[in-house]
Amino acid sequence: MCGISLAVFGITAMEESLYRHFLRNPDTAPDDIHLRLHVEQDRAQEAVTRLSDLGVLRRTERGTIAPADPEVAVDRLTEARMAELYRQLQEVTRSRAVIADLRAEQGARTLPPQGVERMENVAEIRDRIDDLAFFAREEILSVEPYAALTPANIEHARPLDRRCLRRGVRVRNVVLKEALTDPLTVRYLLELAAQGAEIRVADDISERILVYDRRTALVPVDPADTSRGALVAQEEGLVANILALFEKIWNESTDLAALVDGEVTGDGEGGLSEIEQQVLESMCKVGKDEIGARDLGISVRTYRRHVADLLKILDASSRAHAALLARERGWI
Repeated sequence: MCGISLAVFGITAMEESLYRHFLRNPDTAPDDIHLRLHVEQDRAQEAVTRLSDLGVLRRTERGTIAPADPEVAVDRLTEARMAELYRQLQEVTRSRAVIADLRAEQGARTLPPQGVERMENVAEIRDRIDDLAFFAREEILSVEPYAALTPANIEHARPLDRRCLRRGVRVRNVVLKEALTDPLTVRYLLELAAQGAEIRVADDISERILVYDRRTALVPVDPADTSRGALVAQEEGLVANILALFEKIWNESTDLAALVDGEVTGDGEGGLSEIEQQVLESMCKVGKDEIGARDLGISVRTYRRHVADLLKILDASSRAHAALLARERGWI
């Protein structure tokens, strides 16, 4: 066994041994697993149950235990660990309310929050945005006048957006109508909408706005040149005005579904057209393109073109990688 441990994900040594055992011996019966690991039966069964709850193991129809693919397992353990750390951080954050009580005892007035902070380093701005999104508890508002999202943009944003939506943070986003001309961008917006985000489209916007929990706002120093830096505002009056501007843009915008329903999404899952969905399912089941094309009644060239498009949509490096990403998103 290598020296890399799963303990960082909150997994015990015995649970890790159990998962590694099933990786080496898939579809083995769970009844005598305690004998193989030399532990008490109750402990082994508790470990199987916990790893199953985490999505690392699953019971098959035959009653055996099958392990999740290592990449999928690590992603699921990461999500679970991050959720636990977030809960702990919330407790720490709430505990800072004690400061107000202590200052009251001291007879001093608590200091007001910092007014406006200017940030000029792009990497620091991105880190601050990631932190604000991670710690958001109630709502994230944004106006983003981009023309298209790159695969790298989406890959960076997806886990952050997904975590926010999963923990019940309300997300309202206004995008530029021009972005709907890019299929990759539209599919990602539809993916977010399917997970609960509220997305509207504006014909013409130049403002760039981010507001977290109606307490912290982030705007560029120069909307026409974001490389000049950003302003982070926590002063109540400033944030209130930025919120008013957002609500005005929001009220004048059109719901995403009204513009793309039946135009881009087709009948498939996750924003795929019907034929793309069929090719995706075929690609995951059939080994040869000739067989997949014949089953769908299309030419091999057309089939392969759809496969290439799917790899681009999923930002996958291979067909196996595409199948894994599609399963993670619930597309198959």
